[in-house]
Amino acid sequence: MADKNSIELKPLGLFKCTNPPVFLLSAGMIMLFILSSTLFTQTAREFFNHIQSFITHHFSWVFTVILSLVLLAMIYLLFSPIGKIKLGRPDDQPEFHFVTWFAMLFSAGMGIGLVFWSIAEPISHFTDPPFGHGETQWAARQAMRLTFFHWGFHAWAVYCLMGLALAYFAFRHGLPLTIRSVFYPLLGDRIYGGWGHAIDTFAVVSTMFGVSTSLGLGAMQVNAGLNYIAGWQESTGHQILLTAGITAIATTSVVLGLVRGISRLSHFNLWLSAGLLLFVLVAGPTVFLFKTFYQTFTDYLPQVFTLGVWSETLPDADWRSQWTTFYWGWWVAWSPFVGMFIARVSRGRTIRQFVAGVLIAPCLATFAWLSVFGGTALHLEMAEGLPIAQAVTANVSKALFVTLDLLPLEAWSALAALVVIITYFVTSSDSGSLVIDIITAGGDTDPPRNQRVFWAVTEGLVAIVLLLFGGLKALQTAAITSGFPFSLVLLGVGFCLFKALFRESRTGSG
Repeated sequence: MADKNSIELKPLGLFKCTNPPVFLLSAGMIMLFILSSTLFTQTAREFFNHIQSFITHHFSWVFTVILSLVLLAMIYLLFSPIGKIKLGRPDDQPEFHFVTWFAMLFSAGMGIGLVFWSIAEPISHFTDPPFGHGETQWAARQAMRLTFFHWGFHAWAVYCLMGLALAYFAFRHGLPLTIRSVFYPLLGDRIYGGWGHAIDTFAVVSTMFGVSTSLGLGAMQVNAGLNYIAGWQESTGHQILLTAGITAIATTSVVLGLVRGISRLSHFNLWLSAGLLLFVLVAGPTVFLFKTFYQTFTDYLPQVFTLGVWSETLPDADWRSQWTTFYWGWWVAWSPFVGMFIARVSRGRTIRQFVAGVLIAPCLATFAWLSVFGGTALHLEMAEGLPIAQAVTANVSKALFVTLDLLPLEAWSALAALVVIITYFVTSSDSGSLVIDIITAGGDTDPPRNQRVFWAVTEGLVAIVLLLFGGLKALQTAAITSGFPFSLVLLGVGFCLFKALFRESRTGSG
């Protein structure tokens, strides 16, 4: 890979550093979606619902197979001699301290979604399991295992593969930090032409819908929190105002840049989240929560692969669509965004360090969060007879605040939770806009800030359209519809990465 071209960058009006085909195609497709969904809402809703139903009923197995293969591949790299290869030159050192690195990738990788679903999902599986009777001890145990499955190693393996491939080809081989570069072993210099433009455009659109799904969830939960704390009415109009306001904050963070903006917010996120976690752990049923973590983890780990196959045998396609297929689509749609972001901040680490850091550490933190919040809600519902399940059924966005209200210092903990959600909202938006701007700027890791502002505002607009489009159902539809085609791209990413890694391991050169 020594003889490389470069992506030709040109100014476009106010935007001084763009790859015009990718920028114009991506922006055009996204704006077309915004206009068509706004002007022909009912027709667009029916069209996308039909696509979601078709994918769920006929092709959900594709997600299951691909994500399982990706997880196996990442486990192999963790223990393979290939793991000693450095993502960069031999003398490159990591740009960020481990805590900062972990904070940024965790904030980008889960963020709002984890806070939104950490109580709502276990309670939903407890009351309405995919099979068997609900509201039993067995249902509670299964509920936690399924929640671990949806948020665990499969999700982070997808991010790990994409981030590793991008970091390897960019920092090891000097290719542009864009999705097209991963396909160099397959396409050669054709990545600088039409094929490369198509791949990057595809990645931008997928990323836009993946990030906008999270922003929509965040707006719904912030609105629910303000309603619970201050009586602020829950409505689509207020959610749109919140999306606009928090997008403005995210835009400010974008202008401040990676070090002064995103990394500081990510640090703040991490410590405030840890404080909220410790508070609920101490104020809640502490011994029960430790048992929940241990029992669920030991249930989940031996079944990490069989759970995927099991989910495909369920006769209830609606349950699969609402849960497993939605999550798989969401993680895949997020993979260009999270992968690009963690690649951007991971130069100088070895492949083994990268896989261990991205696959294992965030998963354990995610499991701890789910055990504490989900376990507390289940204990309050089962042992104390408090109406958590009723609250989740009535309004899934309020589940967290209803649970915190049943613990000491409820006003302060609810306020802290609200701040956590808002800051995750901001980090998701500004990280997403940075990644999209890097792709549309041909891999420039520090593109002009006005371009990031454009993409941050566009993310907010898409989230607003999805909220108008149908709320939670529309967000799930967007994740599945954008994630399915990109899952096939993910197969190509894996093929190209391993082809290059095996070649380097044989020849001993990058």
